[in-house]
Amino acid sequence: MVDNVFNEIIDGINSGQVIPYLGPGVLQGATNKATGEAIPADSDSLIYAMNDGKPMAPKLMYEFPRAAMNLELKRGRSFINKFLSKLYGENQWSRAPFHDYIAKIKPHYVIDINRDTQLQESYRDIPHTLIVGVSRIAYDYRFKIYQYDGCSYGEVEQEQVDPNRPILFKPMGTPFPEPNFIASDADYVDYITELMGGFAIPSFLKEYRKDKQYVFLGMRMKRDTERMVLSDITFGASTPRGWALIPEPTAKEQRFCEKQNITVIDADWSDLFRSDSQILQESESELATVGC
Repeated sequence: MVDNVFNEIIDGINSGQVIPYLGPGVLQGATNKATGEAIPADSDSLIYAMNDGKPMAPKLMYEFPRAAMNLELKRGRSFINKFLSKLYGENQWSRAPFHDYIAKIKPHYVIDINRDTQLQESYRDIPHTLIVGVSRIAYDYRFKIYQYDGCSYGEVEQEQVDPNRPILFKPMGTPFPEPNFIASDADYVDYITELMGGFAIPSFLKEYRKDKQYVFLGMRMKRDTERMVLSDITFGASTPRGWALIPEPTAKEQRFCEKQNITVIDADWSDLFRSDSQILQESESELATVGC
């Protein structure tokens, strides 16, 4: 039964009907090339990395935006931007297995709420469109759009976008081509307000996303901030909205997904990867050519 659902999801991704929505869990396996430490991606690991490896007060440990807001008030907004720019833009990270998978299948549209650059690296061999979330700026919209020509990014207006190119949506930001991040509570309040008002999604994407389905990978559905972003970014989806692969989902996650018309599958993203026999065969073929 699950295998049939996985096949449906994979076929949908390949056809463009199912949109991958990526959370921190897809970065599992990525490590610092110098130290071997895992890449900070989820809330707790980001807080520890931001606070020199030390925990913060329990109420601040609840989620990263709250902790980031605390340090922003003490050290300024630039402290958070510099931290994330250095973490994801200067450190060298090994490739996460999931992104090797994405690099092979290259879906037409991917949403990635992580702030690293691995998704962009997966598409660096082909032209694509990059949409980056921004907040608290004197600008009509809460996004910037870049076209990648195969060599470099250039900022463009939404009317100039080539709809035939793959679309990478990084709502929480990225250090490249220029550092912009949604991180603190104040960032999220501004971004979600504009998202709900329709000013954080380009017009061409509003049209493209109509009646699409989503597969949520590497995400837990426990925190209100991420759930609000998810609900608005996937507005206009088909019914049902899609599937969430969540190992041992909690009752809270089950209730949220039921309300959003999302089918919960007690599995991990790696289970979906293992079900894609074509990709597995290609990977095994590549491995067979490596060695003495």
